[in-house]
Amino acid sequence: AEPKERTFLMIKPDGVQRGLVGNIIKRFEEKGFKLVGLKFVWPTEELLKQHYSDLAGKPFFPGLVKYMSSGPVVPMVWEGLNVVKTGRVMLGATNPADSAPGTVRGDLCIQVGRNIMHGSD
Repeated sequence: AEPKERTFLMIKPDGVQRGLVGNIIKRFEEKGFKLVGLKFVWPTEELLKQHYSDLAGKPFFPGLVKYMSSGPVVPMVWEGLNVVKTGRVMLGATNPADSAPGTVRGDLCIQVGRNIMHGSD
Protein backbone atom coordinates (compact mmCIF):
# COMPACT_ATOMS: atom_id res chain seq x y z
CA ALA A 1 0.00 0.00 0.00
CA GLU A 2 1.08 3.58 -0.68
CA PRO A 3 2.29 5.47 2.40
CA LYS A 4 -0.44 7.88 3.42
CA GLU A 5 0.63 11.51 3.57
CA ARG A 6 -1.18 13.98 5.84
CA THR A 7 -1.60 17.75 5.80
CA PHE A 8 -3.07 20.40 8.08
CA LEU A 9 -5.59 22.83 6.59
CA MET A 10 -7.69 25.37 8.44
CA ILE A 11 -10.76 27.27 7.33
CA LYS A 12 -10.33 30.83 8.59
CA PRO A 13 -13.07 32.97 10.22
CA ASP A 14 -14.17 34.49 6.91
CA GLY A 15 -14.72 31.05 5.38
CA VAL A 16 -16.78 29.94 8.40
CA GLN A 17 -18.79 33.19 8.53
CA ARG A 18 -19.57 32.95 4.81
CA GLY A 19 -20.84 29.38 5.15
CA LEU A 20 -18.15 27.83 2.94
CA VAL A 21 -17.17 24.91 5.21
CA GLY A 22 -19.27 22.32 3.36
CA ASN A 23 -18.13 23.55 -0.06
CA ILE A 24 -14.46 23.33 0.94
CA ILE A 25 -14.75 19.87 2.53
CA LYS A 26 -16.64 18.63 -0.55
CA ARG A 27 -13.83 19.79 -2.87
CA PHE A 28 -11.20 17.80 -0.96
CA GLU A 29 -13.44 14.72 -0.63
CA GLU A 30 -14.28 14.79 -4.34
CA LYS A 31 -10.57 14.97 -5.14
CA GLY A 32 -10.20 11.67 -3.28
CA PHE A 33 -8.69 12.80 0.01
CA LYS A 34 -9.86 11.45 3.35
CA LEU A 35 -10.81 13.77 6.21
CA VAL A 36 -9.21 12.20 9.32
CA GLY A 37 -9.60 15.03 11.85
CA LEU A 38 -11.78 18.10 12.27
CA LYS A 39 -12.66 20.53 15.05
CA PHE A 40 -14.79 23.63 15.30
CA VAL A 41 -12.97 26.05 17.58
CA TRP A 42 -12.74 29.74 18.44
CA PRO A 43 -8.98 30.33 18.83
CA THR A 44 -7.51 32.56 21.53
CA GLU A 45 -4.98 35.26 20.71
CA GLU A 46 -2.38 33.29 22.73
CA LEU A 47 -2.88 30.17 20.58
CA LEU A 48 -2.65 32.20 17.37
CA LYS A 49 0.53 33.95 18.49
CA GLN A 50 2.09 30.49 18.91
CA HIS A 51 0.68 29.19 15.59
CA TYR A 52 1.95 32.21 13.64
CA SER A 53 5.15 32.75 15.71
CA ASP A 54 7.25 32.69 12.51
CA LEU A 55 5.42 35.87 11.41
CA ALA A 56 5.73 37.74 14.75
CA GLY A 57 8.13 40.35 13.34
CA LYS A 58 5.94 41.24 10.35
CA PRO A 59 3.99 44.51 10.31
CA PHE A 60 0.72 42.68 9.57
CA PHE A 61 1.08 40.31 12.57
CA PRO A 62 -1.21 42.18 15.05
CA GLY A 63 -3.96 42.47 12.43
CA LEU A 64 -3.60 38.79 11.52
CA VAL A 65 -4.00 37.71 15.15
CA LYS A 66 -7.01 40.03 15.62
CA TYR A 67 -8.71 38.73 12.45
CA MET A 68 -8.00 35.06 13.20
CA SER A 69 -9.44 35.40 16.71
CA SER A 70 -12.56 37.24 15.44
CA GLY A 71 -14.60 34.06 15.03
CA PRO A 72 -14.55 30.27 14.88
CA VAL A 73 -12.18 28.36 12.62
CA VAL A 74 -12.23 24.77 11.36
CA PRO A 75 -8.84 23.04 11.64
CA MET A 76 -8.69 19.80 9.63
CA VAL A 77 -6.27 16.97 8.91
CA TRP A 78 -6.52 15.44 5.44
CA GLU A 79 -4.88 12.22 4.26
CA GLY A 80 -4.01 10.91 0.82
CA LEU A 81 -1.39 10.49 -1.89
CA ASN A 82 0.54 13.75 -2.41
CA VAL A 83 -2.01 15.60 -0.25
CA VAL A 84 0.48 18.29 0.86
CA LYS A 85 1.39 19.42 -2.66
CA THR A 86 -2.05 18.85 -4.17
CA GLY A 87 -3.72 20.58 -1.22
CA ARG A 88 -1.59 23.69 -1.79
CA VAL A 89 -2.52 23.70 -5.48
CA MET A 90 -6.22 23.28 -4.64
CA LEU A 91 -6.04 26.23 -2.21
CA GLY A 92 -4.53 28.56 -4.79
CA ALA A 93 -2.04 31.38 -4.32
CA THR A 94 -1.90 33.29 -1.02
CA ASN A 95 -3.13 36.33 -2.93
CA PRO A 96 -6.56 35.44 -4.40
CA ALA A 97 -5.87 37.73 -7.39
CA ASP A 98 -3.07 35.33 -8.40
CA SER A 99 -5.19 32.21 -7.84
CA ALA A 100 -6.45 30.22 -10.81
CA PRO A 101 -10.17 29.61 -11.34
CA GLY A 102 -11.04 26.21 -9.89
CA THR A 103 -8.97 26.78 -6.75
CA VAL A 104 -10.61 27.52 -3.40
CA ARG A 105 -9.22 31.06 -3.32
CA GLY A 106 -9.63 31.67 -7.05
CA ASP A 107 -13.32 30.78 -6.87
CA LEU A 108 -14.35 32.05 -3.46
CA CYS A 109 -12.39 35.13 -2.39
CA ILE A 110 -10.88 38.40 -3.55
CA GLN A 111 -8.84 39.84 -0.66
CA VAL A 112 -5.41 38.63 0.50
CA GLY A 113 -6.14 39.35 4.18
CA ARG A 114 -9.36 37.32 3.95
CA ASN A 115 -8.16 34.35 1.93
CA ILE A 116 -10.44 31.71 3.54
CA MET A 117 -7.87 29.05 4.40
CA HIS A 118 -4.50 28.33 5.97
CA GLY A 119 -2.45 25.51 4.43
CA SER A 120 0.72 23.82 5.66
CA ASP A 121 3.83 24.15 3.50
